[in-house]
Amino acid sequence: MSRLISILLSGFILIQSFQITLEDIMQIDELIEHAKFHKQEYGDNFFVFLSKHYGELKAEHSKNHQEEQTDHEQLPFQFQGQSTIVFAFLSSNCNTDFTEFKINISAESNFHYLNLYASLHEEDLLQPPRQA
Repeated sequence: MSRLISILLSGFILIQSFQITLEDIMQIDELIEHAKFHKQEYGDNFFVFLSKHYGELKAEHSKNHQEEQTDHEQLPFQFQGQSTIVFAFLSSNCNTDFTEFKINISAESNFHYLNLYASLHEEDLLQPPRQA
């Protein structure tokens, strides 16, 4: 059972690393329908279809077939990898004067040491057998 859970979690992490979302999975039927359309209209096989929509022929295909632009926007895996990180440092207008600095020294000590290991130096390492 633990193997099954670890395999499922590993697969889930792998899918997330490819940035496949639930919305992409729900749009796979759109991908299949558009692939069938390309096979009927242009005679493309599935690999040529993938090249026209996700590969090196994408720019040429989108330029030549503007009428299919709405269909192309509905296809899955159209994620544009972009992230923005904004760091902000906000300073408050604090009028505290830090020229006086007090150190409170306590006479009491909080240090407590306890020897928690046993040493072999207290007894001989090799002890001969004793007669009873």
